[in-house]
Amino acid sequence: MFNLILFGPPGSGKGTQSDRLGEKYGLKHLSTGNLLRQEINDKTELGLSAKSYIDSGKLVPDQVVIGMVDSFFEQHKQASGFLFDGFPRTAAQAEALDNLLASKQTSIATVIALDVSEEEVVKRLLNRGKLSGRSDDADETVIRKRFAVYLAETSPVAAHYKNAGKFELIPGEGTVDQIFESLCLIIDAKI
Repeated sequence: MFNLILFGPPGSGKGTQSDRLGEKYGLKHLSTGNLLRQEINDKTELGLSAKSYIDSGKLVPDQVVIGMVDSFFEQHKQASGFLFDGFPRTAAQAEALDNLLASKQTSIATVIALDVSEEEVVKRLLNRGKLSGRSDDADETVIRKRFAVYLAETSPVAAHYKNAGKFELIPGEGTVDQIFESLCLIIDAKI
């Protein structure tokens, strides 16, 4: 089983690249945001637990998120691997994910981060905001705050995987095809 984490700030192209990588390598795309919404819609025990935190304005605890990831794994046992999109976000989540994967006799093969400048992120997200109508992509101050939060949250996760020899940083600026080719070179060398 090949498991990949794709990192990058908001607007770095993770979603676009995740779709392409999932199709090429047969990886099951796991976005914890989508997973959370699905669990809530399905009214599962984990979803109801998560909803109670969200409704009270609190962050969903790592234990609940990891529980949802475990449930997703169980539903897709035949998958040849998983592509984690922007998860884990904290060192504690990384350790919990590593432990969960070890219990399933697998591990993270590699973590690839898309390196995109703050100015490029602002430009991309303001453009996306015009096209999508997403309010969080329409305000430059909010975008810059999201970028700062990304840097603060993910640097400990990057350190966790760097220490394990599993972290790669690639340029996230260029054409979609150029970035995809860079990602594939790394993945092909690890498979």
